[in-house]
Amino acid sequence: MQVYAAAVGFSVLGSVGGLATASVFLLLGDTLRVRLVPWLISYAVGTLLGVALLALLPQALSSLTPTRALGTLLAGVLSFFLLEKLVLWRHCHTGHECEVHTSSAASLVIVGDAFHTFVDGALIAAAVLTSIPLGATTALAVAAHEIPQEVGDFAILLRAGYSRGRAVTLNILSATGGVLGALAMLAASKTMPDVLPYVLSFAAGSFLYVAMSDLIPDLHRGGLEGGPAKQLLLIGAGILTIVLL
Repeated sequence: MQVYAAAVGFSVLGSVGGLATASVFLLLGDTLRVRLVPWLISYAVGTLLGVALLALLPQALSSLTPTRALGTLLAGVLSFFLLEKLVLWRHCHTGHECEVHTSSAASLVIVGDAFHTFVDGALIAAAVLTSIPLGATTALAVAAHEIPQEVGDFAILLRAGYSRGRAVTLNILSATGGVLGALAMLAASKTMPDVLPYVLSFAAGSFLYVAMSDLIPDLHRGGLEGGPAKQLLLIGAGILTIVLL
């Protein structure tokens, strides 16, 4: 029961925690928000890379052969590539250079976010079922990369004509997908316990994809005073956080 409670709790931390922090940015001006988001992105890159390569993948390799673990990781990378192509998984971090401006398209972002948080919740629950510390680090990485994404989603909804209150409400509804994903993984683990190492390896692939195809290109576009040195320092801080937990 304690493990199940931890799985649901960490899934809430990963989805709702990131959303709550991003909501604070609604109180900030556009100029300050644009300056702060690159800091969050750099830190998120570190946490995602740290969890994927130093926590999830080693744990998967302890139960699977290297070929199976890395093959599942590859499947995770390709699956997220396909999801992004299908516009089911969409990342935007400031709203200034996003293509979504209409009300109907903004609604699609909410649907995509609900699916996004569902998958994140399932991955967090799988990590918790392996070990609670692994679940904690996975939830932290999810929350870290949720913050800049949710900031962008808020900007998209506001530009599409939604009020701040409605934008927050819609994002809260989509964030509940994390709890549903955790519950689904808990139910699946009872009938298919051997699937957990594969889920961990798949999660590692998904985190690597988000970090390297979505967040790191944002860092190459600049936006952080101090340039590459400060970006590398913040990435290192994210990795160190995972190592110390």
